[in-house]
Amino acid sequence: METRNQTEIVKDFNERSIVVSREFKAPLATVWRAYTESELLDQWWGPKPWRAETKTMNFAPGGHWLYAMVGPEGERHWARMNYLAIEFQKRIDIEDVFCDENGTVNTSLPTSKGANTFTVTENGTRVSFKMVYRTANDLQAIVDMGFEQGISICFDQLEQLFREHKIQ
Repeated sequence: METRNQTEIVKDFNERSIVVSREFKAPLATVWRAYTESELLDQWWGPKPWRAETKTMNFAPGGHWLYAMVGPEGERHWARMNYLAIEFQKRIDIEDVFCDENGTVNTSLPTSKGANTFTVTENGTRVSFKMVYRTANDLQAIVDMGFEQGISICFDQLEQLFREHKIQ
């Protein structure tokens, strides 16, 4: 297990999975909003100097979040998070894919399925997500793209928003 600041990351190439978890010093309802409202996701999802920009979002089972990761030079890399199942303030089952600006899946890049879980703790809320890839090579490709550094930066940005009471 690696810990980057307070973000825990566990890769299992035999299982083709990666598990990321972090405890945030914020109430469950606040953390849930940060994950389920596009205007809040856009504030923390992209690791600086990148940022997320929502094109469309329908947070409901069968819906999706279509967004671009926008780079410092204005370049855009598109992704879509498909919402498979939602248990209010407890769990979000997702499929995560790379796509074009219209949401058409790019089958040459890795896709994953998994779940975000939200648990109340003594000091706030723990978010854990486990994503499973089709192959170990797909998992390695995500790691090579800088996933661990990127998600750690994103979670640090989210914690900062909570600390500064910018998400309540």
